[in-house]
Amino acid sequence: MIEEGDRVILVGQKREYYLRAGPGKFGSDAGEIQLADLIGKMPGDRVETHLGKTFTIRVPRPPDFFTHGKRSGAPMLPKDIGMVIAYTGMNRNDSVLDAGTGSGVAAIYFGGIAHHVDTYEIRPEFARLAEKNIVDASLDNVTVHAEDVLSAEGSYDIVHLDMMIQKEHVAHAHSLLVPGGFFVTYTPFFEQTFSVIDACNEFFSGGVNCFECMERELTRTARGTRPSTRVAHSGFLTIARK
Repeated sequence: MIEEGDRVILVGQKREYYLRAGPGKFGSDAGEIQLADLIGKMPGDRVETHLGKTFTIRVPRPPDFFTHGKRSGAPMLPKDIGMVIAYTGMNRNDSVLDAGTGSGVAAIYFGGIAHHVDTYEIRPEFARLAEKNIVDASLDNVTVHAEDVLSAEGSYDIVHLDMMIQKEHVAHAHSLLVPGGFFVTYTPFFEQTFSVIDACNEFFSGGVNCFECMERELTRTARGTRPSTRVAHSGFLTIARK
């Protein structure tokens, strides 16, 4: 059931809107909706504008936060986040350390799977934004730390870094991982990726692999269907096991 303050998505015939149930009203070319009318509703229920236009209520999932959540920069794409989850076997028993939180998109995906996520963001304004997005995602198992990941302590099954990575970050990640745990980095450029691979080969004996996931969206028009012309590269994932 939708409660006051909950994030919802209203899905119309051609557009969808990311809103918060509670005081006030929302207006579009389809008409106005009183946001308080969303309270007590269930996902799949419908609401009408004052013009009689109908919207269906949807509760946001991680891909919706990627699309609609407020951003502090360019987040990891779902395809790359999915590879992190798949290649580490992330599951409900895992403790995950994430760093370079940004707007919190990766932490939101991880929080829906892992037992607990500690996510570190050295820029306080980014950390505050991520915390708001994580609260909107109703995740109480994700903790945002507005500090350097080198200050992290404890023991983790998975350490994931999406940031500028130096050799000391690799060494620290290795010290935090349980035996058999996975270290994963996301780097956009070859040069940074090579530095990470070299550092991983020094500290990790369980194997180091690097991947690039290429994604092509299909575009369908009256003339025919073809791959989208969007750039397919986003970044490289380096995965090492302790």
